[in-house]
Amino acid sequence: MTGLAGQLLVLALVFTTGCLTFMALAPLFAQRVDLRHRLAGTVAAPPTPRTSLRVDATRSFWSRVVHAVEARGVTLTDAKSGPMAEQLVQAGFLQPHAPRVYMLARVGLTLLLPILGAAWMLTDAKVQPLKLYLVIGGLAVAGLYAPGIYVGNRVKSRAKAILNGFPDTLDLMLVCVEAGLGIDACFTRVGQEVRRSHPLLAAQFALVALELRAGRSRADALRGLVRRTGVPEIGSFVTLVIQSDRLGSSIGQALKCYAIEMRESRKMRAEEKAHRLPVLISIPLVAFMLPTMIAVLILPGAIMIKRDMLPSMAAAGR
Repeated sequence: MTGLAGQLLVLALVFTTGCLTFMALAPLFAQRVDLRHRLAGTVAAPPTPRTSLRVDATRSFWSRVVHAVEARGVTLTDAKSGPMAEQLVQAGFLQPHAPRVYMLARVGLTLLLPILGAAWMLTDAKVQPLKLYLVIGGLAVAGLYAPGIYVGNRVKSRAKAILNGFPDTLDLMLVCVEAGLGIDACFTRVGQEVRRSHPLLAAQFALVALELRAGRSRADALRGLVRRTGVPEIGSFVTLVIQSDRLGSSIGQALKCYAIEMRESRKMRAEEKAHRLPVLISIPLVAFMLPTMIAVLILPGAIMIKRDMLPSMAAAGR
């Protein structure tokens, strides 16, 4: 146990030294000062926190945590945070500080899980060093990749729910357009109607309606809808609406054709899942029922051979 304690002490010292070195060097790499302000001998004033009518970014708990961590010299921004920011938006995290919270979660879990795992394993006095190292390394890898797996699963589940409810919303939009409503008013009306049946689509349509009321162009608001959902079918729908608006064609006829196509696509997906069921059912059948059936068929014959034939063969051999 003394050798193990010495090894753990060395590992703790190396880990602490690495963390302190990173915290000391992080402000040097994170500091970015404009050249014009440096030549003028002035420092740019910190930007005023942006607030909106929907979310106050300065009052959020996670926003305060992120600002408190960054105030101590640890940067939570990443040069490759663009794709992750898009994925977080598609997962439903629309806050501007969501990428930094994601980075904080990765760093926190990568450090916290190995510490908890080591503390739990050290309660056993006979723990092996190799086993301890493997557990600590596995927990560190799990903490590093667990937030990404969670975000990816959330994106897939949201995209699936949005895609399943999209044909119904297209039918409602078609009814509204044929009743005389404009395409901008359709988003507000349809969002109110599908609030219970398809809450994700209702929230996305409400955001589009708010952006249109705020003065954003229709094309930009619809492209924002595609960026937040990440569903290719909605991208095709947005392209259809934008092209119909630019060319001056009938939006009602285009929606009617696209709604029929979406219903057929949903029907084909349901048929595909139905055709996959026999293949999926065959796996438990082969794994569990087939050995049982073989045992039931062979076991009586094996008992008869052991009870009748083997004694007679042994007597004949004597």
